Amino acid sequence: MEIPKITTEVRMPKLDFQTDKTKVDVRYSLISPYANAHIFWDKKLGELVYELEEPVLNSEDKENFRKLHDAIQEIINISVARDETRESMEEYLDKIAKLVISETQINISEGSYYKLFYYLYRDFYGLNEIEGLMHDYFLEDIQCNGVGQPIYLVHRVFRNLRTSIEFADVEKLASFVEKLAQKCGKYISYASPLLDGSLPDGSRVNATYTKDITSRGPTFTIRKFTKTPFTPLDLLSMGTLSPEMLAFLWIMVQYKLNILIAGGTGSGKTTLLNAVAFFIPPEARVVSIEDTRELNLSRENWLPSVVRAGMSVGGVGEVDMFTLLRASFRQIPDYVIVGEVRGKEASVLFQGMASGHASMGTIHADSVETVIRRLETPPIELSPTLVNELDAVVVMAHALVKGKETRKLREIIEVVNVTAEGTSTTNTPFVWDPAKDKFYFKKESQVFEKIQKRNGVSVTALQEDFNKRVKLLYALYNKKVFDFEMLQRVINEFYKNPSEVYKKYGIN
Repeated sequence: MEIPKITTEVRMPKLDFQTDKTKVDVRYSLISPYANAHIFWDKKLGELVYELEEPVLNSEDKENFRKLHDAIQEIINISVARDETRESMEEYLDKIAKLVISETQINISEGSYYKLFYYLYRDFYGLNEIEGLMHDYFLEDIQCNGVGQPIYLVHRVFRNLRTSIEFADVEKLASFVEKLAQKCGKYISYASPLLDGSLPDGSRVNATYTKDITSRGPTFTIRKFTKTPFTPLDLLSMGTLSPEMLAFLWIMVQYKLNILIAGGTGSGKTTLLNAVAFFIPPEARVVSIEDTRELNLSRENWLPSVVRAGMSVGGVGEVDMFTLLRASFRQIPDYVIVGEVRGKEASVLFQGMASGHASMGTIHADSVETVIRRLETPPIELSPTLVNELDAVVVMAHALVKGKETRKLREIIEVVNVTAEGTSTTNTPFVWDPAKDKFYFKKESQVFEKIQKRNGVSVTALQEDFNKRVKLLYALYNKKVFDFEMLQRVINEFYKNPSEVYKKYGIN
C-alpha cells in the first residue's frame, strides 16, 4: 500500500451570504479527501449547523483503530510527533502503523487502512476532533464551553454556528486541553489551571482546566490565525472601510504619525493594524511587541517580540510588555507596534512617541473619549502632556448591515489637543453612517496641518497627494491586486518612484 496522502492546502470556494438561513446548504473540503465542512439549516434545532464530515468507521474499523492506536501510543516518539513536518510525520506514522499491522496480524483492507490512517494522523499529529476545523479558512473562533456542550464557531460568512462536535467525557476534554498546552509550549494543571498561548500556526489559545474555574469542566477558545493576513484591499473589498480612509491612513503612516486603533473584542483591531502596517516604508526598521503573536508583516527589517510568562512560581523569568517595550527603543526602531495597550507599558510607548518614534497599537475602547479616559486613569495613568503625543484614534466596530454581521471602521478622529485638566479637542474627518452604510469625509484635516509644521509639506500638496492615492487604491482594487506579496511590491515601488506607479495605473 502507498502512503496515504493528506492534503490540507485546498482552494476555498466563494461563499455568498444568504439572507434566508433556511435555504443554506453548502459543503466544502477541509482536509482532502477525508474531511469536509457541511453547513445547513437544521429544522429540528431551528438554526444553522456546522457538521464536520469525516470517514465513517464500522464496528470492525473501530476495533482495529483501537488496537492500532493503543499499540502506536506505546512506541511512538512524541518529540518526532511534535517537531516534524506534516509530510515527514505522515511517513513516520505510516511506517509505524504498517509495522504494527505486520507484527499483530491485524486484517485491514487498503480502503479501511486509508480511513484509519486519517484518524491516526489526526490524533497523533493534529488536534483530534477539531483538526478539520483548524483547516477551515472561514473560521475565526472555535469555542468549547465544557463537557457535554457542542463546540461553537464564529464563521466569516455565517457567523455563530453550533457544530456536531462535543466532548462527552471530562477526562478526554482535560487530556485535550493538556495537548493544547503542549502544542503552545506551556503547562496547565490543577495548580496552574489557566492557559494563554499560541499554537505553532499562530492561532491564539485560551483554556481552563478544572471545574473549580469553570463549572462545566475544562474549556478552550481558539482564535484562528490566518497565515496570509488581510491586505488593505481585502478590507476594502469587504466594505470595512473606504479608499479615502485607506489613503489617509497611508499618509499618516508615511509621515510617522502616532495611531491607536480602538474597538471591542473581535471588532477587527489587529486585522486593521496588520493592514495599516502594509504602508510602512520598506527600508524602515519595525519593532513589534505582543502578548501572543498575531501580527504578520511582509518585511525583512522587522523584529517581532512576544512576552514570556514566568518559568516558575513567583514569576521568575517573566518578560513582560513593559520590559520588551523599554528594550525596543534601544534597538533604534523607526516604527513601534504594540499589539494591545493596557498597562504600565503605555507610559514607555508615549515617551517613545515624544522622542520621535512613530507608534501604532490597539486598545479596548469604543470612542476617542473612552481612549483618552483609559490613558489618563489607572492602571495606565498618563499625564495629559503625554496623551497629546497621540495624533489619531481609529475606531473599529461590529455592525449589522442588511441582516449580516460585519466589521466597520466607524470613524477616524484626530486628537487636536488635550488640556492639563484632561479635556480633549478633536476633529473627525472620516465617519461611517450605519443608516445608509456609507462612508463620509471632509477636507479639513488637522493631521495635514501637523505634517506641514513637522515636515514642511504644504496642505495643498498633501491634499493633492491624498486624492492621487485614493485613485491609486481604486485602480488597484479594480485590477484585483489582492495578492499579499503583489500588493506589497506595489507599495514598495511607490516609495521608490511614486510618479512611475501613478503612470503605470493611469493616474494623472
